[in-house]
Amino acid sequence: MQISIQKALLRPLIAILLSPAYQGFSQITPETTDSLFISEIQDHREPDKVLHAEPLFVDLIRDLGARKGEREWNIGLGLTDNLHYDRYLALVEYEWAPVNRLGLEVELPFSFYYPTSRDAGQEAPASKLNGLKLAAQYTFFVSQKWKTSLAVGYLNELEMPEFREGSFRPVGNVYNPFFVGAKRWGNNWHTLIYAGPVIHQNFETRTIHTELQWNTSLHYMMTGTRNFIGLEFNKEYGSGNFDMTIRPQMRLGIADNLLVGIVAGVPVSREQERFSTFIRLIYEPPHK
Repeated sequence: MQISIQKALLRPLIAILLSPAYQGFSQITPETTDSLFISEIQDHREPDKVLHAEPLFVDLIRDLGARKGEREWNIGLGLTDNLHYDRYLALVEYEWAPVNRLGLEVELPFSFYYPTSRDAGQEAPASKLNGLKLAAQYTFFVSQKWKTSLAVGYLNELEMPEFREGSFRPVGNVYNPFFVGAKRWGNNWHTLIYAGPVIHQNFETRTIHTELQWNTSLHYMMTGTRNFIGLEFNKEYGSGNFDMTIRPQMRLGIADNLLVGIVAGVPVSREQERFSTFIRLIYEPPHK
């Protein structure tokens, strides 16, 4: 009697284990998980959008292919070890998309300096609000087939005086038109180029100088998440000089709509700058 009861209980379980539905569920692969996650990001709404990994130090003006209503708050904290002083960076940034594929940004970056050299002839710069940054970015090409997005944008920064001057009158302006090209290779690998001239105008001396900014990045995004690890290469050409900083980085999701990015900076050809660190807290409010 006991054996008959056990057989009666086991038959439904065996039927479930042998069913096509269960076999399909048990064979879910990382590739399938990634495809489902990417589909949720890309196909949940219109218009088309491609999931890309965004660099953490020189970030973009909203996602490429931004959809109307998307918003994002950023708070950044950084420390740079220079030869004669330490530089502490703090920034507050707000990004939003008023219409499809157009991203806008307002940023307030602050710099605070602390001298580390005992040489009286070496003074640290004075602390200040670096400037008022306003930027726009338009994604003019999105291809889910080719997993590629292309965008153009413009960043304008009114440079502000040092705090000790007690003035809010701008001392200069920075003009920065730029181009962005990004491609995802398969489901996990991401590459991106961010490049353009940076034109500095000094209102007091009435001088202008220009440098070329060329940033490239490579990231690996973890299966089924927005977490990634990667490298960002920040390069500047100007006045016969070439400077580059390599920035290993990682991004982690710590709650719904909340991410944290951690960046290290390793200068390759900067004579005065040494190692640096940067942390970016990213919050994306829900949008309809």
